[in-house]
Amino acid sequence: MTAYIVRRLLWILPLLFGVSLVCFALLKSAPGDPVSAIRAQSRSSGQIIQASDMEALREQYGLNDPVYVQYFDWLSLAARGNFGYSTRQNAPVVDVVMDRLPNTMKLAGISLILTLVIALPLGILSAVKQYSKTDYFLTFFNFVGISIPQFWLGLMLVYIFAVNLGWFPTTGMQSAYVEPGMWNGIKDTVTHYILPVVSITVVGIAGYMRYQRASMLEAIRQDYIRTARAKGLSERVVIFKHAWRNALIPIITLMGYVFVILVEGSVVVENIFSWPGMGQLAVISLQQRDYPVMMGIVLLSATLILLGTLLSDILYAVVDPRVRYD
Repeated sequence: MTAYIVRRLLWILPLLFGVSLVCFALLKSAPGDPVSAIRAQSRSSGQIIQASDMEALREQYGLNDPVYVQYFDWLSLAARGNFGYSTRQNAPVVDVVMDRLPNTMKLAGISLILTLVIALPLGILSAVKQYSKTDYFLTFFNFVGISIPQFWLGLMLVYIFAVNLGWFPTTGMQSAYVEPGMWNGIKDTVTHYILPVVSITVVGIAGYMRYQRASMLEAIRQDYIRTARAKGLSERVVIFKHAWRNALIPIITLMGYVFVILVEGSVVVENIFSWPGMGQLAVISLQQRDYPVMMGIVLLSATLILLGTLLSDILYAVVDPRVRYD
């Protein structure tokens, strides 16, 4: 197992190199650059940037160099842990990303925990009670949850519960002013979390419950389940000790992408609710042609995807004793 993990970790470096190369090429092939984005924003605010200043900025950012020179200059710095400076915030990329990362992890972490706690038991219940009224109701919820676009759900939640009813705030993580007192601060924070968490969780529950139901149905039809029942084991032991352990394997595959959810969160939800996380930062950076920040976000996401898939492979061996890595 140790040798397998070491080999997989060594493969991360060439894979990250390929990801960075493709991402850099795509960013450079898009129209515009950081300087043109700065010029457009200045014009919208009534300011005029001289051509000499534009050229000085291009030289400062290295945009006059050939593309391959720009890439290898960035790569040489990234290899030493320096991902450059944000062209719009004039701050190190690491600081910009790490400032947003905890906000996304809080939102996505709470949503993920709620999704798993709700979806997995419901998926098991739907499979055990196949073709019952409970199964039909949960299957209907599945189809509705999968079919609803996340942006539409977020906008409807804002329109109904924030605009019309006024129960929750529309944007942000905290109010500009909160009355003194610990309870008031907790209440304000919780109310800001509810709508974004619901937007992410509802869609997540539908997906995980569907996979759990399908894998559980396949597991309970196996011969070893009939044998366990024939031995007189209780239904609870048969379902949770024998069937569910094997039905977890497809869920573990999905869990390999948990880390990327924690990093990126939901781009749509964060922008709808003006949540200051990684998703909102990615959209803003694309609009402003902030290449260093985008490269930092992509590399962080790719690293966590690779680590997540490695973790899922390790969990295979934990859940299924037949899996061994030599």
